[in-house]
Amino acid sequence: MLFCFFSVHVPFCNGKKLDGNTVYSTNNKNEKWGNKMKNQAFNPYLPSWEYIPDGEPHLFDGRLYIYGSHDRFNGTHYCMNDYVCWSAPAADLSEWCYEGVIYRPEQDPNFNVYPNPFKGTRHYLYAPDVTKGPDGRYYLYYALDFAGVISVAAADNPAGPFEFFGDVHHKDGTLYGKRAGDEFAFDPAVFTDDDGKVWLYSGFGSAEICRRLGNETTETGCDCIELEPNMITIRTEPVKIIPGRANGKGSPFEGHEFYEASSMRKFDGKYYFIYSSMLSHELAYAVSEEGPDRGFVYGGPLHSNGNIGYGDCHEAQCYWGNNHGSIERVAGKFYVFGHRQTNYHEFSRQGVAEEIRMDENGRFEMAEMTSCGLNGGPLNGSGTYEARIACVLKSKEGACKINKIKNKDLHPSFTQTGEDRMSDPDQYICNLNDGSTAGFKYFKFENQTEITVRVKADTEGIMEVRYGENEEAAAFIHVAPSAERIDFKAELQPVSGVYPLFFTWKSEGRTDFFSFSVA
Repeated sequence: MLFCFFSVHVPFCNGKKLDGNTVYSTNNKNEKWGNKMKNQAFNPYLPSWEYIPDGEPHLFDGRLYIYGSHDRFNGTHYCMNDYVCWSAPAADLSEWCYEGVIYRPEQDPNFNVYPNPFKGTRHYLYAPDVTKGPDGRYYLYYALDFAGVISVAAADNPAGPFEFFGDVHHKDGTLYGKRAGDEFAFDPAVFTDDDGKVWLYSGFGSAEICRRLGNETTETGCDCIELEPNMITIRTEPVKIIPGRANGKGSPFEGHEFYEASSMRKFDGKYYFIYSSMLSHELAYAVSEEGPDRGFVYGGPLHSNGNIGYGDCHEAQCYWGNNHGSIERVAGKFYVFGHRQTNYHEFSRQGVAEEIRMDENGRFEMAEMTSCGLNGGPLNGSGTYEARIACVLKSKEGACKINKIKNKDLHPSFTQTGEDRMSDPDQYICNLNDGSTAGFKYFKFENQTEITVRVKADTEGIMEVRYGENEEAAAFIHVAPSAERIDFKAELQPVSGVYPLFFTWKSEGRTDFFSFSVA
């Protein structure tokens, strides 16, 4: 069975067979760019029908595992699907393998116990994290949405299956998050240091939401807690490691205070705390040379799913929303993982990743949003590419926070046909209207002379193609109206070198954009 850009190879993951496991890779070869990967890698890096936000990348035994929450296409709430896991060999980040379902919310004995003011008693699994404990087992830390409790599941293998293990609690047995003075327990991160000590991080920056849940959060940042070797008992009292909205003014964190999405990493003896700032679209970080619980100083932004703040970019280049992810070093390179928004709301998010540079002082530089992500370099100048890998998407008036769109007819979006599923990739850009732009970065061109777009337009129009957002047009593709997906082509002004491609629709009507080919 062949998909448009993903093909089935063998039903094995990490040496074991699991029902329904499939290995996916791109068809476009990447060998000519000096990259050891068998295939090209795109953003989003998983198949188009997969919606894994809040991705925590972890390298275990030569494989990179992605643990995240699991959205549903066209969902009505965050994280409506079961936890699943994907992995890839460290030597080839284009060969992603579906490991299967690793944990379900019903496995938590409190699934029907904790009240949920937002959705009755039905709970969903929010952003998790995983660590390999000192005993060699793997521990998954999670929260049942807004239950305000952090729970733990354990497994003998990084891809599970995980079984319920217990709830994080104080020495007297009181659940963390339920004792007077506890911050709201949310978005746990877990970190096992080189000395075997295990640290837990948790926090949430919205006093308004917490008050609705009966918790008076202080908005003073993220809790850091050392755990006992049993992985669930609190050993030390929580301490704050970076400030939140209430206490960040006048500090280097001002404007980038902690909101949610805790994550901890250690590289070359330094501790890096990654988090989502008050800006929502932004992942930022703090760094410490003293320890995992102290001495953190503001490092800067890492990733924005609107590309806001990269270089001289101060306006959103894509429809943005919340962000959550982390950094991992794989085969000597650093990558930052986050997520993007689709389908006009925040409930169908997809994982994206970019290579990120660390300077000689151990500080990270902000990564640009691209279409080539984990590819290790630009995409081939010749080939066929899905429109869904656009890293720029906006209307004539620009882009905004995705859940602030008031009139969908005026804005394009990533979407798919049909229902949530695990097959038949069919994601595309819908509703390009006059002046809307989709941008793709980057390609290594070698004087290609023809470009084709596959679209479905409700009226005739012109697709203008440029090698940069503000460059002169390199092609004008005349499009006729059609009820089906039709290919239209034009001559392309040839160039040699690395360039982006920008497509702008010019018409009084709208079009859906499925793919393009360069030859």
